[in-house]
Amino acid sequence: MIAIAHSFAITLYLGAAALAAAPFARPVPAPVRGVTTLLGLGVAAHLLALLDFVRTHGQAPVSGLGPALSLAALLVAVMLLGVELIAREVSLSLVAAPLSAALAAVANIAGLSPASMASGVQGAWLAAHVALSFLGIASFATGAAAGVMYMVERRELKARRFGAIFRFFPPLDTLDRVNHLACLAGGAALTLGVAIAVAYSVEFRTVNLPQILWGMAAWAALSVIALGRAIGGWQARRAAVVTATSFAAVVLLYVALRVTGAADGGFL
Repeated sequence: MIAIAHSFAITLYLGAAALAAAPFARPVPAPVRGVTTLLGLGVAAHLLALLDFVRTHGQAPVSGLGPALSLAALLVAVMLLGVELIAREVSLSLVAAPLSAALAAVANIAGLSPASMASGVQGAWLAAHVALSFLGIASFATGAAAGVMYMVERRELKARRFGAIFRFFPPLDTLDRVNHLACLAGGAALTLGVAIAVAYSVEFRTVNLPQILWGMAAWAALSVIALGRAIGGWQARRAAVVTATSFAAVVLLYVALRVTGAADGGFL
């Protein structure tokens, strides 16, 4: 049941991305209703899979590589669906929907089996830290996707190419606003997640150095972006570039920690 619902969600995410790309193939209006419907069904199927995981294993999907990646994929999809419904634009699905599908597919390959997890108060602290951290990373991913789209559209406009990208992508101001708000939300969630991690380490005298390093790197990146806008006077283009590149760096850092064996059987 878990694997079937998971695979169904992946198919729906990819279907939403493919449908969102339809205006590039032929001059048709943006299929907002169709894309948001597919995304909504994908989120529902994904949520059903994780609820069945909780019922089967008796714990939240926050421990183990597969379950944690699946939770991250769901949060990215939920964030994407919310943005698309509010903005009535579906171009962000071109980037974020395949990202959700890729994370969920890797989760399937890694296996949706939980790792050992502390129980009671200690387990609750850990679950809160992981959930807030993943929410922050999902917001960061949304901001990075908006940043990439901002740079692509800006380049097309500067070259005076008024093709499908100009017709289909939302205005630059909208992309900049999504980037800004997503980074602020991500920074707030990661700040709480890091604070809980520090308190957890002190209270239970346990330290996961790779996890702290990666979490602090993501938090620092979002903090720099927020301070750059508030104090440094960063304009939209610079914020978009820094968001996209720093998110890529955070992802590469995670891959490096996994490849070098710094992580155990969990997410980190």
